[in-house]
Amino acid sequence: MHNIQNDMRSYPDALFHLIFDSINDGVFTVDENFRITSFNAAAERITGIPHRNAIGRKCYDVLKASICQRGCALRKTLDSGRPMRDVRVDILNSRMDPVPIAVSTAVLKDRNGQMMGGVEIFRDLSDVERLRNQLRNKRTFRDIIGASSVMQEIFSLIPKIAGSESSILIRGPSGTGKEIVAHAIHDLSPRRKKAFIRVNCGALPDTLLESELFGYFKGAFTGALKDKPGLFQQADGGTLFLDEVGDVSAAFQVKLLRALEEGEIQAVGGTSTSKVDVRLITATNQDLEDLVSRGLFRDDLYYRINVIPLDLPPLRDRREDIPLLITHFLRILSDNAGSRQPELTPDAMRILYDYDYPGNIRELRNILERAFVLCPGNTIDVHHFPSEVTAPVSVSKSAHGIINDSAAAGSNPRTDTGTENEYSKDDLDYDTLVRTLNSNGWRRSHTAEALGISRTTLWRRMKEMNLL
Repeated sequence: MHNIQNDMRSYPDALFHLIFDSINDGVFTVDENFRITSFNAAAERITGIPHRNAIGRKCYDVLKASICQRGCALRKTLDSGRPMRDVRVDILNSRMDPVPIAVSTAVLKDRNGQMMGGVEIFRDLSDVERLRNQLRNKRTFRDIIGASSVMQEIFSLIPKIAGSESSILIRGPSGTGKEIVAHAIHDLSPRRKKAFIRVNCGALPDTLLESELFGYFKGAFTGALKDKPGLFQQADGGTLFLDEVGDVSAAFQVKLLRALEEGEIQAVGGTSTSKVDVRLITATNQDLEDLVSRGLFRDDLYYRINVIPLDLPPLRDRREDIPLLITHFLRILSDNAGSRQPELTPDAMRILYDYDYPGNIRELRNILERAFVLCPGNTIDVHHFPSEVTAPVSVSKSAHGIINDSAAAGSNPRTDTGTENEYSKDDLDYDTLVRTLNSNGWRRSHTAEALGISRTTLWRRMKEMNLL
């Protein structure tokens, strides 16, 4: 059986073993069938497996790495002939405890240039990961990332409000993580063992929203082939999260208020009511107080859902969190791909730090995912970003979105022409949509009215354009 000593004949065996075992990183070699041919002292220490128990066994039986069955770095190297550097992997030691390591691989060749196996060098990352987690724990809370003062304040507030039964209204622009915060509140509440049910009120017309929330009986409408319980019932004993609650119609607001005040629901097609016990959390990116003042949102429903308000800032107002979010998302992307986490050039980091993110955290993640896919190596540069990030339109942005120069000057497509613009879903382009959203304070009902389209069509178009 070949081993690494075959190409080290100029060294006495004792000297070779001394050098081999003095290396602080784990090192092992394999033949072409992935059987271990050498295993140094550091490899023994990191894995807890003695040298004698490793030699002659398949490497995946010894290390039990997270990438052994799919994406093995050593197999890729032997297949391609190309080395790999610092691939983040988890292995299981002799006690079956996970150990984080960074793996580098290369091909071993004999004096004639023929491949005789491979070598893998791995570095124990346990101390690094432990320190990183200690630092990260001060900057994260239940998957919410933030070291800024405003996020630290939210971190301290969430455990306090989670223990109550009061209704919570989470306010903030789209893409700021309102659902994550709602889920964190549920996970810390006495209801955490029950269901967390999320409903996007802005994505459903009234009839569908009513049947989804309250349920229906067989034959209540065309297509109702059997009884179906509503989401209120599915959330019984748990938490019901109504996202985009500002988009519900005036007619449905009455039905929702009745259910919340009486704790009873009536399924579509039914004649009797049933009791439900839910903790209500709502969220909106709209100014509900403004909608109330203009008669577009019931004041009694507003006060029913707004017992405890929680405001999430747009990403541009917490820029110190941007580097943390970048690291967090790149770590997720690289872990999922089984590859090394890429680094950003200084110019790329500056671009991302200065950008105003109309789509907030969701947009940042999309930008990084795109760059991760397009990046051929381990470095993300400016040219991996979309053009709107590297050469953004000259605009200033408010809490509700982008306010362009024409809007600042008083131009309004709803009032200047005296008539509404009408666009089909396919004709509606990005600039027109953003301009109309700006002119209407990013209030969807007004924007849909100005464009002559339904709120559902508007929501779908905004989603296609990454504005949600």
